[in-house]
Amino acid sequence: VQLQASGGGLVQAGGSMRLSCTASGRTFRRYVVGWFRQAPGKEREFVAAVKWSAGYTYYGDSVKGRFTISKDNAENTVHLQMNSLKPEDTAVYYCVADSTIIQSSYRTPSAYDNWGQGTLVTVSS
Repeated sequence: VQLQASGGGLVQAGGSMRLSCTASGRTFRRYVVGWFRQAPGKEREFVAAVKWSAGYTYYGDSVKGRFTISKDNAENTVHLQMNSLKPEDTAVYYCVADSTIIQSSYRTPSAYDNWGQGTLVTVSS
C-alpha cells in the first residue's frame, strides 16, 4: 500500500495541527496504521497507531493526552490531531502501515513494511 502524508508545517507552542495519512492502492481495512517521528539527531519514536478493524488506539508516552489518532472509513484516511504542541514535538512525522504486525511490535519502526514520505512539523517557542 502506498501512503501519502499531509498536514505538516509551522505552528507556535501551545497550538494545534492535524496530520493525515491516505492510502492508495488498497483500503486500510486489514492494517494497523500509525505515526512515527524523528527529530534531528534522534531515533525514530513511536507516536500513535490504530488497528483499523477494531478501532483500538495506542499512543507513545510523550504524546498521550495531547494527540489523538482517528480513522475515517469513508475517506480511507487516518488523522493525527496534535494539540498543546511543544517545541520538542518538532520532527519529521512518518505515516506507517502494516497488515501482519503483532501488537507487541506496534512501537517498533522496523515492524512496519509500509512508510509514507515524511512531513515536517515545526513547533516554535
